[in-house]
Amino acid sequence: MSSLALSSLKLPTVLLLSPPPPAKLIHLSSFSSFLLNTRVPQATSREFFSVVKVSSRPISTMATDKEIVGSVKEQLAKLFEESLRAAFPDIEDVQPMIAICNDSRHGDYQCNNAMSLWNKIKGQGTQFRGPQPVGKAIIDNLPASEMIERCSTAGPGFINVVLKKQWIAKSIEKMLIDGIETWAPKLPVKRTVVDFSSPNIAKEMHVGHLRSTIIGDTLARMLEFSNVEVLRRNHVGDWGTQFGMLIEYLFDKIPNWEAASAQAIGDLQAFYKASKQRFDNDPDFKERAQKAVVSLQGGEEKYRKAWTQICEISREEFQRVYERLGVHLEEKGESFYNPYIPKALDLLNNKGLIQESEGARVIFIEGKKIPLIVVKRDGGFNYASTDLTALWYRLNEEKADWMIYVTDVGQREHFEMVFAAAKLAGWLPLNENDFPKASHVGFGLVLGDDGKRFRTRSTEVVKLVDLLDEAKSRCKLALEERGKATEWTAEELEQTAEAVGYGAVKYADLKNNRLTNYTFNFDQMLSDKGNTAVYLLYAHARICSIIRKSGRDIEELKKVGGIVLAHPDERALGLHLLQFAEIVEEACINLLPNLLCEYLYKLSEDFTKFYTNCQVVGSTEETSRLLLCEATAVVMRKCFHLLGITPVYKI
Repeated sequence: MSSLALSSLKLPTVLLLSPPPPAKLIHLSSFSSFLLNTRVPQATSREFFSVVKVSSRPISTMATDKEIVGSVKEQLAKLFEESLRAAFPDIEDVQPMIAICNDSRHGDYQCNNAMSLWNKIKGQGTQFRGPQPVGKAIIDNLPASEMIERCSTAGPGFINVVLKKQWIAKSIEKMLIDGIETWAPKLPVKRTVVDFSSPNIAKEMHVGHLRSTIIGDTLARMLEFSNVEVLRRNHVGDWGTQFGMLIEYLFDKIPNWEAASAQAIGDLQAFYKASKQRFDNDPDFKERAQKAVVSLQGGEEKYRKAWTQICEISREEFQRVYERLGVHLEEKGESFYNPYIPKALDLLNNKGLIQESEGARVIFIEGKKIPLIVVKRDGGFNYASTDLTALWYRLNEEKADWMIYVTDVGQREHFEMVFAAAKLAGWLPLNENDFPKASHVGFGLVLGDDGKRFRTRSTEVVKLVDLLDEAKSRCKLALEERGKATEWTAEELEQTAEAVGYGAVKYADLKNNRLTNYTFNFDQMLSDKGNTAVYLLYAHARICSIIRKSGRDIEELKKVGGIVLAHPDERALGLHLLQFAEIVEEACINLLPNLLCEYLYKLSEDFTKFYTNCQVVGSTEETSRLLLCEATAVVMRKCFHLLGITPVYKI
């Protein structure tokens, strides 16, 4: 990929140092005043249902039991559930509807049950005369709680809830002592398969795999943080008719192929293209390739060995990309499921689902114009037979509650049909909300500045390794232009360029709703202003700098100090910190990593307002505000970890 102009690139100076466990440590050696002076637009407000069981003990005694406490919404839901049962004992199955207030002037949270309850009871001789009195009855029956400062009704019975700032403060204090893991959400699932990345053997990973790999890794990280066992599956394309031509071409090109190295085969992408050209233009070669497929599928040793060699070379190439991205996967490719396909198809056939159609064996899906082909006319298996078998295996052998497939939106209909067939077979429940379940996580295209699919100037698909190298080299050049090559070791320069470059690429992708296309632009993603990874890394580094400059021992402050949220900006920051768990929960349930990016960006905004209006070092509130700084840094670091980004610590 050709390098683009660097003249307009502004990049922070960062330095990797030995890390405080367990995070890697990078530091920034210069920092502009933009963090305090730049006006950043508000993140899009959203209303969502999302939960904290909190002790009222002093901070110094809160470290003994590190239970998972969940999020604010869950605790409020428990209180309102009691109230609803007490106020309306004759109405069954009323679930509390708790949401964050869109307008903070009205409150922190809302309970939105009054209107729906009024619609159920009006005209039935009820004593109530509208949703407002219903809302008041709900408030009157709330049990005593250290959480709630006050409640009020508004409009058609909306119940606005204001939390006690002392309770918010104690909740944050407890997290600082017990750890951010106590804020992990509690999801109704124990084991999940996340199927992502999934490149094809003998083909280069390209920019299209970037989205699948990054989105899949972030979903896996969020689920793992939520105490879900995640099986990270790389469903590589390592089986099929193309291997006949690859193996025969290997035999022709390198007669002593068994002793040949990866260097002898050379660029696998070029190797694949050459074999495909030969397959298309040479009838004799095509016939040999087709016979080679039969030999491979029949288990002949020579062909198995050649297949294994080609796969291993590809795996080594893939691993270099995964190491760059810090992504861990367990490969179970198409070939893994091949022995199980006959059994899975027998199960479907015994249910009467498989029918003959124009020489093929198919499953008809209601609402679909074409059937799902599970056995081709020539008797071979295809993607549908493999994916149905993989689904069966994940349900029955791996005992997964939730199967998540991360691919481009173009495969949406294929997975809809596979899931529909599994429901017809009784493998999956008919109700979409019941477990076990399967979900397709589709994503849009990566576009160039011309609005078309992102390609090189020679119209080739951009190789993922080239894209990452380009991001790193741009960062490195910018650092060298600032004189850091003479101040740092070569290793520090390399690590710094890598951390910032890769983090910028990841965040630029993840901050977008995955269903939409987005334009890939190096200058925008490496900017230190606006909603970028660089800006957020700056913000985190600034917080760490404030704590260091205070000269105080933050671990000692956690034991003896406390947080007081007297200033409105202190309270706003504290409340946003508490909402971390429900954001992660919402991002997991809806499979939308961009929600976590929005939260992180808003957190940096809230911290900027707090720091601008609340002096930290040297103030009478120094201890409290340093603890608030530390809590912000802890939550930001966890956000970075969930997004797969290495944080920066020092300016």
